[in-house]
Amino acid sequence: MTDEHHADRRSFLRTSAIAGTALVAGASAMAQQVAAETDASNRPLNKGDIAILRLLAAVELIESDLWLQYAELGGVQDSELPGLTGGSAAYTAALNVLDGDMSQYIHDNTEDEFSHAAFINAYLVSKGEKPVDLDKFRTLKGSQATGANKTKLRLTNLMRLKVDTSWWTRYRSRANNPDLDPTFVFPQAVPSLFAGQFPAIPRTDADLTPQNHIQAIANTAAFHFGFIEQGGSSLYPTLAQRVTHPQVLRILLSIGPTETSHFQTWHDKAGNGVSVPVAPLTDGSLVFPNLNGPPFGGEDFQTNLIMPEPCPFLSRKFPAVSIIRPTSIETFGAVATIKAFTADGLFIGQTDAFFDLVGRLAREADEATRKCDSD
Repeated sequence: MTDEHHADRRSFLRTSAIAGTALVAGASAMAQQVAAETDASNRPLNKGDIAILRLLAAVELIESDLWLQYAELGGVQDSELPGLTGGSAAYTAALNVLDGDMSQYIHDNTEDEFSHAAFINAYLVSKGEKPVDLDKFRTLKGSQATGANKTKLRLTNLMRLKVDTSWWTRYRSRANNPDLDPTFVFPQAVPSLFAGQFPAIPRTDADLTPQNHIQAIANTAAFHFGFIEQGGSSLYPTLAQRVTHPQVLRILLSIGPTETSHFQTWHDKAGNGVSVPVAPLTDGSLVFPNLNGPPFGGEDFQTNLIMPEPCPFLSRKFPAVSIIRPTSIETFGAVATIKAFTADGLFIGQTDAFFDLVGRLAREADEATRKCDSD
């Protein structure tokens, strides 16, 4: 055998030995990671993590209830959601003026919220904790329009909403962030929608005409979609900062971005209700202006700006950055979320016992304190 062949063989053996060592080290690291994750999954939940999960389960049940009402009347009608009876042709048509895929989006958003509620409750049960059950509070009469499940009682009221549309300008603002500027008042995109109580679904078939009226109801729904989902978009990262258990953190970091995905979708669709050719639109005291024309216009109102503009974050000594906003307990924690839902008119007609329960769940979630293994 030549010296060259001996050299090649020695080189091959050295390379194989190094590769083998690397594989063993990699396998060892992987085994340690699996063991750590197994240990984490078996670790009991602390009081704060339980409180956060119970609050989120309640919020997802509330969202499932309101989204099902939208899906019954304006979503794709199939067997994937419970109790659909055919929908409302006039309401669906008005929604589809804003985007031809609105019915599919409504259906999918509804299905997502049902999956979130079911998963979080199932996870609580897997840890020996009681799931959240709000069924005894399903006492509110829903829409009586054709397409609605008229006998089904609800948790939420979509027929007397005061929709806060300031999320529109908050996400466009380059100068202000509610976490740094809690007293700053962000302008309303649709001031009249925040000034009264309006239906976001047809209450009866009398709401299906005239055309301006049913279109105004559909436009109200579109802005309400954005209002609801920006709440979830902020709530998950806010509460994630208080989580201790690594698996609970993974749950919040995995569900939260789907809420943000929903929000950006509805942000886009709402813009079609305040631009040509739909706007300007007037229905009694409710006015949907053309936000691309005077006296509006500019980045704070421009309807094709649906991505968060960079703004101050943590401190103004840092450069502006595009972020979810707000993400502090004080400005949009659990208590703030329930207060916003209440101010929205979502719980009109609910009992004191309901407010006591969701208020307590919210306070306990906000009181959760992150504790690390070394604490």
